Amino acid sequence: MVATAVIPVTLLTGFLGSGKTTLLNRLVADPAAGDCAVIVNEFGAVPIDHALVRAASENIVLLPSGCVCCQVAGDLVTAMRDLHFKRAAGEIPAFGRAIIETTGLADPAPLLRTLIELPLVAARYALSGVVATVDGLHGMAQLDDHPEALKQAAIADRIVITKADLAPEAALAALEARLAALNPGAPRMRSTMGDAPVERLLDTGLYRGTHRRPDPAAWLNAGAYRRVGAAPGGAHDSRIRSFAWFARGALEWAALEDALATLLDLAGERILRVKGLVNVRGRDGPVAIHAVQHTLYPAAPLPAWLDGDRRTRIVFIVRDLEEAFVAQTLGTFVAENGDGFPAAAPAGDAERKSGPSIEPAPR
Repeated sequence: MVATAVIPVTLLTGFLGSGKTTLLNRLVADPAAGDCAVIVNEFGAVPIDHALVRAASENIVLLPSGCVCCQVAGDLVTAMRDLHFKRAAGEIPAFGRAIIETTGLADPAPLLRTLIELPLVAARYALSGVVATVDGLHGMAQLDDHPEALKQAAIADRIVITKADLAPEAALAALEARLAALNPGAPRMRSTMGDAPVERLLDTGLYRGTHRRPDPAAWLNAGAYRRVGAAPGGAHDSRIRSFAWFARGALEWAALEDALATLLDLAGERILRVKGLVNVRGRDGPVAIHAVQHTLYPAAPLPAWLDGDRRTRIVFIVRDLEEAFVAQTLGTFVAENGDGFPAAAPAGDAERKSGPSIEPAPR
């Protein structure tokens, strides 16, 4: 494997006691995880026995499964940099993916921004997806009482409901219904002692490693979201909303880029996550866009549409933000450019790259 290849990164988040470490231990022990680097928040968070292959440094060890484990007590960026350079120097085995486990009280957004904004990190690592664990026994109360738990579940690409063997069926069903309303685009799965399938957790995004073909439709899952202008259903978590915005016809990239930049400048703190597929004028394939709060990822041009639906689709997950403001802002910029977005068209998550041209993001 080439030492400078961009590594897909899965962010594993979830509230205190929700089973992240149990799930992580099962993941790294599963051969399907492959050559994986695991970055955990605190020393000793992953139980490590005496069967280590060798210690690569003070905080990097090799697990019996062949995974590299980096036990972080401080700066995540430093840990990711050290892993990269030790891998390039041959001090640790090459790894094809990375998993970052957050602390239970962490807001995932700053970690996601780290993967975008810091040049050395962004040049070597790319977000593959966010996996959130939700406690099957206590998750409903945690979503009620802790904004961190609510945000972790709202921005996830996959949700794992843990302790499914301990929680009553009625409680699990109610929790699943709430999570479906909160984040309709994220597939949910139940887990007992971390037994969720590795491939369903790790292959969630556009970035799946050098030899994996991207699946943009599954990544976006725009059909799961309510369209802009459609009547909202009964929602338990009224402050957080998700919706999709669509546009017919090819769009001018510069106009859409300006619209997204304006949205994030004006309301970035209330925009939890955006992702989308854009039909850009003059391109044969879609352009994937992705944003977290004020920060937009570099746009990722894809080689071809994989289905007959060539509409632009952008999914928004927002907090305390009216969808009419989002639709009006997008529509104003596009209308000025002569593209004529439908007034009540749906939208989805988006990515953007600074500058007038679109360059392929590394995958």
